[in-house]
Amino acid sequence: MADKRDYYEVMGIPRNASEDEIKKAYRKLAKQYHPDLHPGDKDAEAKFKELNEAYEVLSDKEKKARYDQFGHAGVDPNFGGGAAGGSPFTGDIDFGDIFNSFFGGFGGGARRANPNAPRRGSDAEAVVNIDFEEAAKGCKKTIAYDRIENCQECGGSGAQKGTSAKTCPQCNGTGQVRVSQRTPFGVVQTSRGCDRCHGTGKVIDSPCHTCGGSGHVRRRNSIEVNIPAGVDNEQILSVRGQGNAGTNGGPAGDLEVFVNVRPHPIFERRGNDVWCEMPITFSQAAMGAEVTVPTIDGRVSYQVREGTQPGDVFKLRGKGIPFINGRGRGDQYVQVTVEVPKNLSQKQKDVLREFDSIAEEKNYAKRKSFFDKLKDLFGDQQG
Repeated sequence: MADKRDYYEVMGIPRNASEDEIKKAYRKLAKQYHPDLHPGDKDAEAKFKELNEAYEVLSDKEKKARYDQFGHAGVDPNFGGGAAGGSPFTGDIDFGDIFNSFFGGFGGGARRANPNAPRRGSDAEAVVNIDFEEAAKGCKKTIAYDRIENCQECGGSGAQKGTSAKTCPQCNGTGQVRVSQRTPFGVVQTSRGCDRCHGTGKVIDSPCHTCGGSGHVRRRNSIEVNIPAGVDNEQILSVRGQGNAGTNGGPAGDLEVFVNVRPHPIFERRGNDVWCEMPITFSQAAMGAEVTVPTIDGRVSYQVREGTQPGDVFKLRGKGIPFINGRGRGDQYVQVTVEVPKNLSQKQKDVLREFDSIAEEKNYAKRKSFFDKLKDLFGDQQG
């Protein structure tokens, strides 16, 4: 345990970090070090494993409390006779007992939670990489990830086959021990988590060799996940019941899948709309033309109007991204860029000069407006 880094240091958070801050820090680092994003990188793989270990403890209130009080030893199943993995323990002063000691109880004393009550498992995390079209239309992906499962060798009990956990002799199975503290008001009876069983109320004399007494093991799992049409980059999909195993018969947590959408060479997503730039020729812009426009559904024809200007935008209704788990779709917007021809032949230059010689001011409304403004500002003076 001595060579392990502090879990708060691993996640880059203060010791008073909230649940939301812990989860946000994990999500950020999980994307940074996830093996799927760094294939073959042993350093990233080791950091991701270390991060998962830290998050498994700090995201669980009871484990976090044990870690805060006892350090790594508090979450080591072999410490103190082998606590049966991850049962409730806070180590905090029981203020209900303090209240009772001063005022005599009111109702028979504070009620403590059962240290061996079923508890839901924590959520597992995974990253899936998909293409732009897959995000728009939906797809199925097989995702491999690590999760905590009940140990098959001991059935999740943490005790070696043929043995079982015993009631802790120090706390008589309550998970709490009473401590007398002298205060200015006299001696006060308080309670704290039992050092022997770490608040579980049970000790294991013969821990399971496979899981080390925790009752859980980490295994690689694969699952096929439905990616809904319209999912966006950095969105999180939850798959219920596919996360880490619960304790004392509690349900498993969920699998949270971070979606990473690869950029598209042509399309850009803005909300549920799709944008793209499309070059057309000078003659197509001037005279209008029927052009072929790419969409996420394939190519469609569109009639460019006569006199289209650079930067003009036209809309293809209903050709955008579907609304996730809803009805309807966004639109596609196409911004026109007029490409000026290069490497003209002499004949082409002559044709353009002839065109300029017969062009009228009404053909260049913006140009005319610009020079009219110059006249208003400077008169007819030449530079």
